[in-house]
Amino acid sequence: MYDTAILIGRFEPVHAGHVALLREALARAQRAIVIVGSAYQARTPKNPFTWQEREAMLRGSLPLEDAARLNVLPVRDYYDEPIWAHAVREAVARLAGPQERIALVGHFKDATSSYLDAFPDWELIRMERQGGMDATTLRDAYFGATPDTVAAALAPLAADIPPATHRLLEQFARTPHYAALQQEWRMLRDYRQAWADAPYPPIFVTVDAVLRCRDHVLLIRRAHAPGKGLLAVPGGFIEPRETLWQSCLRELAEETHCAVPEATLRAALRAVTVFDHPDRSQRGRTITHAHYFDLGDARLPAVRADDDAAQAQWVPVDHLAGMETSFFEDHFHLLDHFLGLTAPA
Repeated sequence: MYDTAILIGRFEPVHAGHVALLREALARAQRAIVIVGSAYQARTPKNPFTWQEREAMLRGSLPLEDAARLNVLPVRDYYDEPIWAHAVREAVARLAGPQERIALVGHFKDATSSYLDAFPDWELIRMERQGGMDATTLRDAYFGATPDTVAAALAPLAADIPPATHRLLEQFARTPHYAALQQEWRMLRDYRQAWADAPYPPIFVTVDAVLRCRDHVLLIRRAHAPGKGLLAVPGGFIEPRETLWQSCLRELAEETHCAVPEATLRAALRAVTVFDHPDRSQRGRTITHAHYFDLGDARLPAVRADDDAAQAQWVPVDHLAGMETSFFEDHFHLLDHFLGLTAPA
């Protein structure tokens, strides 16, 4: 018998396979700790539910006496496995004593399961796949329905959907979030379908401009899906005959009308960093080159939204940490890299 059994996942949403792993964790240990990933992401078709909603689904799938032995710990995405693994360890250490015997429950389904190798000092309880359900199939059925047809759309999958999850899905379908996420889901589906017949999945190259001035950073609010209404740094796809530098300047000008001379921006350039995590964008494999500029104590340049931006604004750097759930894709973590927004894990 272990003191603690750990289960790690996104649970978007909780299905019968997750519940089977959770019950195994509780059967093997005095208590279970569930690490809920992607905890502070904005709602997207891939991450539609808050970590609190996912916690409710997890607890609702258990008898009360088992739910009382469950701890749920939210952990943000870091898009860097060593940093993420350290954050998981630190979160667990706040609950589990140094002498506790800890097990990690999981199964290797594909390359995305490599995170299980990041905790060699926790004994692995290797499980076979539990049932035939995966969360992607469930989400596709769900967002392909309407509020009035959700029950019918989920009926073929009902055996793999715990009652607590089913209730939340039906309730959520009556909220404005559902309609907005459906629009995003359809756009992303059509986007991927457009290149589905290519011999190889495309790899997209983008640029982003992190422009700092007087301890403010320039942000846009996206005007279109994906990420409509979310905050982002100015940026976009490179054009075929542009360099990365030229694309960065063009996107900055098109989206914000920020009229800082090129020579001034070149002098203010502090770093160019590549962000290439395979899961950083739901549009497909997207590698961005983020250009970090610092204009120091100069007057804040005038900005005006245009092109793909619904709004352009200067935001104090010390406000950003409290805005994490409002950012598009990995843009909060991109800002964190340059500006140090989160405390070290």
